Amino acid sequence: MRFTTYSRYVAGMADQVNLQALLDQLSDFLLQSGFSGTPWWGEPGDGEGERTLDDLREAILNALMESGQLTPDMLTVLRGESTGSDTKDAETVKALGDLLDKIVQRLVDEGYLKLGQGQVPASPENQGATGQERDAARTVQFDLTEKGADFLGYKTLKELLGALGKSAVGAHETSHLATSNEAEAASRPYEFGDVLNLDVPATLTNAIARHGLRVPIELDYQDLMVVQSEYRSSAATVLMLDCSHSMILYGEDRFTPAKKVALALTHLIRTQYPGDSIRVVLFHDTAEEIPVAALANVKVGPYHTNTAEGLALARRILAGQRQDMKQIVMITDGKPSALTLPNGKIYVNSAGLDPAIIKATFAEVAACRRSNILINTFMLARDRQLVEFVKQVARICRGKAYFANPMTLGQFLLMDFLKGKTRRAA
Repeated sequence: MRFTTYSRYVAGMADQVNLQALLDQLSDFLLQSGFSGTPWWGEPGDGEGERTLDDLREAILNALMESGQLTPDMLTVLRGESTGSDTKDAETVKALGDLLDKIVQRLVDEGYLKLGQGQVPASPENQGATGQERDAARTVQFDLTEKGADFLGYKTLKELLGALGKSAVGAHETSHLATSNEAEAASRPYEFGDVLNLDVPATLTNAIARHGLRVPIELDYQDLMVVQSEYRSSAATVLMLDCSHSMILYGEDRFTPAKKVALALTHLIRTQYPGDSIRVVLFHDTAEEIPVAALANVKVGPYHTNTAEGLALARRILAGQRQDMKQIVMITDGKPSALTLPNGKIYVNSAGLDPAIIKATFAEVAACRRSNILINTFMLARDRQLVEFVKQVARICRGKAYFANPMTLGQFLLMDFLKGKTRRAA
């Protein structure tokens, strides 16, 4: 007879790492916008401005050090010191390389990251790697997957809700009452067109009062009572994100926090408001719509800010939506400095507020108001001219203007989204 002996499974260091906690630590690195010296002007395919597996491993290594998950020997070797034995030093270096390789592989296997090639090449720290593998580690690029971006959006949203003192969110509440599936108020007589969500006790009470208690109970049309629920409005939202170069200038990265908030907003709408829609528009020298799944990988683009073109594109997108409310959420830090001319050429002027550019921008704002589109602007700068410009935008479209910084942007935007449309729908 054959016997099988089972021993207790002992997880390796790579298996013990909490990937979701690690992703949370890596969020700034994974969503970086080019602020840390990464050029935005690299041509597609030339490798400029792209992060490689070497960069990822270095970021993971820093995260493991900050969270105290490395062994004393590993920390000793990383400091450039010796453990007292050349053999042990070599084994520690190899173990460190294996650890980073396995963590990267886990991130790929669980769908948080995707690589430019089919497999994870060995890290340079791994002494068993061939020369080709070591070179590949320095050239293979990676991207955040939709699952990874969704997780980071969820984490950001959770932090924002915690900061607001919220434990849960529901649908957009309005003051209107309608028939639905959840009772929220006293029942009322049925009217043609109502959802037949009967209040059975009230309906039977009416029938008995009218005809007396007998079997079968006679029901008339006027006996029918339906329960009421709060009317849940739906909203079509276009998120306009400024990706002009000023978002990473002046010693501050404003773009990465803006992307985090954008991911949180899209996660909130997709998971909590199934009747809503969310579209994303980037504006810089021109403007273009991008898929929500591509938001995590967006970096700052050309220098100028074509606000009018962004508003025009957002308005065209919303024109095809059927939701009750239509709104534009615009996150920016700079003055309009570009304009698309009728012949398709781009006119730019970065010196002050150009009258022609401002006039065209206000014209688009007015067009949004005529289309019943609300514009809520979140300004990440405090320049006096910009403040006056944003206030004028709010006056024209009867929207709201928030003057925030990267730390408070998320709270302002989330509070506006959860509460602002209630007043709008009323």
